[in-house]
Amino acid sequence: MAKRAITILGGGNTGFATAAQLTLCGYEVALCELPEYKEAVAPIIENGAIHLAGVAKQGTAKLRMVTTDLAEALAISDTLLCIVPSYAHKAFALACAPHLRAGHTIVLMPGNLGSLEWARILREKQIDGVTMAEVETAPYVCRKTAPDTATIWGVVSSLGLGVLPTSETRRVLELMTPLFPGIRSYPDVLACGLSAGNPVVHPAGVILNAGRVEYSRGEFYFYEEGVSQSVAKVIMTLDQERRDIGKALGYDLLPVNESFHAAGFGPKGDLWATINGSLMLTRLKAPGVLNNRWLTEDIPYGIATWSRLGAQYGVQTPLMQAFVAIGSVIMGFDGWERSRSLEDLGIAGMDKRALKSYLESGKQG
Repeated sequence: MAKRAITILGGGNTGFATAAQLTLCGYEVALCELPEYKEAVAPIIENGAIHLAGVAKQGTAKLRMVTTDLAEALAISDTLLCIVPSYAHKAFALACAPHLRAGHTIVLMPGNLGSLEWARILREKQIDGVTMAEVETAPYVCRKTAPDTATIWGVVSSLGLGVLPTSETRRVLELMTPLFPGIRSYPDVLACGLSAGNPVVHPAGVILNAGRVEYSRGEFYFYEEGVSQSVAKVIMTLDQERRDIGKALGYDLLPVNESFHAAGFGPKGDLWATINGSLMLTRLKAPGVLNNRWLTEDIPYGIATWSRLGAQYGVQTPLMQAFVAIGSVIMGFDGWERSRSLEDLGIAGMDKRALKSYLESGKQG
């Protein structure tokens, strides 16, 4: 039987780890980065080999292709895994658009509602027949530990998947299950995007530990030491605002401590207990600087977007707004201006009925 081909977009930590893991599982993987970020894949572009260590597969993975040629990479597979920060979603959507065809399925890992932005871009470019999907978190807790090496410290045991349109959910779930065993489905991509854990935990945790991050340059264990009982209390209050937005839209979203447990991060309990009992999370150090994607991604593409969504449907989010305001001072730019807007998502001004219809059909109007 011929090996199934998979195209991975993005040459960062998780892109490397996923490419190596799937290759060692028997898939033919093309790893593609944008030409302007060629340095991310330069160490492996000649021989296409990634060394994988950690708790998943181990060994040297010989990829089918490592390239910055999007046309070449998109031609080999109908399954595209886009594994990049949220602020790179638009750039990849614009770069991929000329090479997409009906039958392509694109999964953002994670999405943070980016599937809606991709869908808007493809609709404006009159590209039909492409299915969009996203998951709420990265599949692995991992890092590049050398220019040609990735280490996986933890495997998410239950990824959540949202699909646009929802009528394609079963097909995409069957497509993804062999790649990520245990994957399950959300009602739609909006429920999936609102279930992301990083924007709940990272901005509050980093800002409340700002002095320590700067003084130690990140040399402390973020989750084990930084998410204390009091910090966890703040995080859970912010999390309630997220759940209130979900409730207004008809979703019963899990509290972040329960979703961390369901994903396999740690034992059942309150947030502090789940985190402190997690073998994978307690091994992660804090970012070395404050101006890191734990703020620069999770504020403008996480809580700021959620807050805008809440406002459209009458939900107040004062704590989210406070962290966007404080984070903007630290980041040195306006988190609201940089945020992924509802116009970007193509849902500005939609009432709940129109929104539900769009999520189900993928069609507007």
